[in-house]
Amino acid sequence: MYKFLSKLLLFTLQPELARSIVDFFLKREKIWEILSPVFEIRDSKLKVDLCGLKLNNPVGLAAGFDKNCELISPLSNLGFGYLVVGTVTENPKPGNPKPRIFRYLKEESLINSLGFPNNGLEHSARELEKIQFQLNRTSLITSVSGTSVNQIVRCHQRLEPLSNACEINISSPNTKGLKIFQEPSMLCNLIGKINESRSKPLLLKMTPYKHPKSNDDNKERDEVMELIKVCLANGVNGLTIANTRITKDARLSSGTGGLSGRLLFQDTIRMISEIKSEVGNKIDLNACGGIFTGQEAWEALQAGATTIQLYTGMIYVGPSVVKQINKDLIDLINKTKTQSLQSSLPQTRYTDTIP
Repeated sequence: MYKFLSKLLLFTLQPELARSIVDFFLKREKIWEILSPVFEIRDSKLKVDLCGLKLNNPVGLAAGFDKNCELISPLSNLGFGYLVVGTVTENPKPGNPKPRIFRYLKEESLINSLGFPNNGLEHSARELEKIQFQLNRTSLITSVSGTSVNQIVRCHQRLEPLSNACEINISSPNTKGLKIFQEPSMLCNLIGKINESRSKPLLLKMTPYKHPKSNDDNKERDEVMELIKVCLANGVNGLTIANTRITKDARLSSGTGGLSGRLLFQDTIRMISEIKSEVGNKIDLNACGGIFTGQEAWEALQAGATTIQLYTGMIYVGPSVVKQINKDLIDLINKTKTQSLQSSLPQTRYTDTIP
């Protein structure tokens, strides 16, 4: 039904207009509360532990879908193991000039140069205060960002008490000034300041890196691994691998944007596998990029991810995507003749090159 309506209506509209229509229907909370049993699958085989959070299943919603923390109630009825809401910045931001988002329909992908449009820290805090009773049902991770250490620290301090964990976005390709935190010394300073007051799990959303053209062309990979060393040394609990991939598109007002969707899937699996081989069990990994099906989620988990995150898959497949992925994962677990998702995954292999 969703795919039919999408092709007939939603995908004929400009993406941001189509999204406003989706938001209108999502905000009819009673409908989604009634439909909750249709979307939710409860099976102990799917339970996982992410950074100390006990999740009913490994399927999370990626940051960016619910930018203003206004859709938590309806989204929690769609069967997710956890939600990442935001990304929230200290002050309201309009985002980058339009046009700033386009579909690649054939490839089931998107490109955006949104640039963190959101209503600001206090708006999101008020929204989170309304749904505190739901934190025990669906784990909530709040994504925050900024262009200075103090901005991010203030966001973290305000929103951490209202969340189960926080994710720091240091890797959006569409926000000027954010790249300073991709310098190890700046990232170390940022995490150190956050650690002075934090009491809950902390995750970072990392930048992607290209597949090297040769064994001697590992600069981007090496830069990401240096940042991961900083995370490990400063007690970060989890990494989301990875953010959108910067790509040129002349239709965007900025000329470049972040690519998401199926076009990223193979890169996601490669990065998860490579990073897992370096860090082992020292930090949890969330696979984010191009995952639409249970088989693809299984591949990411087999490669070393603790959970997977969706965004573009939700847009192209619809609200039933979480249920279908979880159903497929149960079938795959049963085929391995093991008792749970955790026990069906391979033993960790790692080189221990990162201290």
